[in-house]
Amino acid sequence: MKETDLTGKFLVAMPGIGDPRFARSVILICDHGADGAMGIIVNKPAPRLMLSDLLSQLEIEHAPDMTHPVHFGGPVEAQRGFVLHSDDYPGDESSLALSSGIRMTATLEILRDMAGGTGPSHTLVALGYAGWSPGQLEEEIAANGWLIADPDSELIFDIDAEAIWPAAMRAMGIDPRLLSGAGGRA
Repeated sequence: MKETDLTGKFLVAMPGIGDPRFARSVILICDHGADGAMGIIVNKPAPRLMLSDLLSQLEIEHAPDMTHPVHFGGPVEAQRGFVLHSDDYPGDESSLALSSGIRMTATLEILRDMAGGTGPSHTLVALGYAGWSPGQLEEEIAANGWLIADPDSELIFDIDAEAIWPAAMRAMGIDPRLLSGAGGRA
């Protein structure tokens, strides 16, 4: 069986995911291969942490109006930062093109550029990431934990976090109210 590369795809949590950290999560997969997978949760703002707070902690000068929420990107390396952003900011060789219109950069330089007004037009800043060991994500998908969807930059950058999960479900033609937490096999 040929393994499918899910890099650049959305994972949309099913109601029976079983791990409260991932309940109603939408994750953008940033890397998927033989060594496992990693992704960023795009719909879970961190409680009481704004971009201005993060920039102050990093001693990066910024305007006081940088009040965008910082997101909980996942439970792995919770102090490590990532920026998902529009592709109008090319970044450098460390920037990854994930899908049409979406890139990921994990450098201080992008934060400095954002603070200085020369960063990308659309951003989502996250601390931490979701990670899977080899084969683990495939097992979770087979166990009905996740649905796979095409990414949509509008879902990441243009709507409120709490609306992302139901919007991702509707984009797949699924009414989230009709989903069951129990899975089955045919």
